[in-house]
Amino acid sequence: MPATCNAWVLKRRPQGRLSRDDFDWQTTELPDPADGQVLVRTLYLSLDPTNRIWASDMDQYMPPVQLGEVMRGGTLGVVEASAHADYQPGDLVQGMWGWASHTLAAGGAGLNKIPHTDGVPLDAYMSVLGATGMTAYFGLLDIGRPEAGETVVVSAAAGAVGQIVGQIAKVKGCRVVGTAGSDEKCRHLVDDLGFDAAINYKTADLDRELAAACPKGIDVYFENTGGPVTDAVLKLVNQNARIPLCGLIAHYNEGDNSEGVRGPNNYQMILMRRVLVKGFIIIDYFPRFAEGIAELGGWLAEGKIKYDTDVVEGLENAPEAVNRLFDGANTGKLLVKCSEK
Repeated sequence: MPATCNAWVLKRRPQGRLSRDDFDWQTTELPDPADGQVLVRTLYLSLDPTNRIWASDMDQYMPPVQLGEVMRGGTLGVVEASAHADYQPGDLVQGMWGWASHTLAAGGAGLNKIPHTDGVPLDAYMSVLGATGMTAYFGLLDIGRPEAGETVVVSAAAGAVGQIVGQIAKVKGCRVVGTAGSDEKCRHLVDDLGFDAAINYKTADLDRELAAACPKGIDVYFENTGGPVTDAVLKLVNQNARIPLCGLIAHYNEGDNSEGVRGPNNYQMILMRRVLVKGFIIIDYFPRFAEGIAELGGWLAEGKIKYDTDVVEGLENAPEAVNRLFDGANTGKLLVKCSEK
C-alpha cells in the first residue's frame, strides 16, 4: 500500500479555461481506516463539462467547490482496507471523492458498491452503466419522450452522453441526426453508432444541412451545447417538440456567472411551436438508477448500444485533460486512469 495520497486542490477561481495554475498538487500521509471507515484507491476519475461549473463561485445546482478543497469529480475505486462490516478489501465502489488518489470514507458515506459482472469492462461503470448513461437514458426518455418515426437531433453527439442518446433513440425507432466537431467524428456516428446523419458544425452551412437531414422537422432536440447549433435547430422544430436541456458546453468558459450564457437568437420559436424545454440534473434521478442500468445493460449485452472512452493516464494530468472536452478533442467518455485494479 502506498504511503501517500495525492490530490488536486482548488487554489483559485478560474478565469476562462481551467488551467494547472488553478490547482495545487498536494501530497499527504495515507491514513489507516479507523473503526467504521473505508480506505478506497481511485481507479478511474470522470472528467465532465460540469467541472468548470463546480470550480466557479456562481449560482449552481450544488455548492461550488471551495478554495482549498479537493476538486470534485465522479470516481470509481477499489477498497484497499476496511474497518466497516459492509465493505471488504477488493470491493468496487463509486462515489464523488474527486481528484484524489485515495479517499477515507466514514461509515461508507457516499460510496455505492458495484456488483461487477464478469465480461463487463470497468470503464462501462463510468460510462454507459454510470451517470453518463443515466443522463442519456432519463433525459431522452423522461423528457424527450421520443416516438417511433420521429426525428431526434443530438448536439455534441460524439461526446459521452450524446452518443448514447442517439443510440437509444435508434432503439426507439427514430430518425437520428447528430452534430459534432470533425468529419471523423461524424463518420463514426453514422458508420459505427448507427446515426442516420451527422453534421460537422464547424464547417457546414448549419441551416442548409440540418434542414436537409431533417426533412420532416425536429421533434426532439437533446441539448448539450447551446450556441449556433441550437439557433439552427429552433428554426426547424415541430409543434410540441421537446428539448431536454442537459448542458451548454459552448458557454461554460464565458464567465463565472449566469450572464455568461446567452439565450438562443430565435427564442420566439419556443412559443410559436409550443416547445417544451426542461433542464435536468442527473442527481434528480438517483432513486431510479437501477431501472436505467437494467435496460441499458440489456441493450449493451444485445449489442444495441456501444460506447467509447477516451482515457488519459495519470491523475497528475487531470487539469490539462479536462480541456479536451471544450476543445472537442475527445470522443466518448473522458476518463483519467489513476491506477490499475
